[in-house]
Amino acid sequence: MAELEEQVKRVNEKLQQLVKQYQLLQKENDKLKKDLTQLQSHQQSQSIHIEQLQQQTEILKLAKSEMGEDEKKAFEKRLNQYIKEIDRCITMLNE
Repeated sequence: MAELEEQVKRVNEKLQQLVKQYQLLQKENDKLKKDLTQLQSHQQSQSIHIEQLQQQTEILKLAKSEMGEDEKKAFEKRLNQYIKEIDRCITMLNE
């Protein structure tokens, strides 16, 4: 009987260790998820900032007339897309 009690005691101790280890892993997992969310948010804001800087660069090139014909056409196409999107937004607001 004592041997059986000893085995049950050891199993219980190992179970307690596993529960503690699981809790630690859960905390670490939660922290990593939070870090990932923050990094994704930062990456998104950096992407937006890069896009804005690229647009500013294109505007400066156009202002200095350093754009080639292909670049001018691409820029005009982009401007037209923005204008269409603005018109669509205005239409949606008026509804």
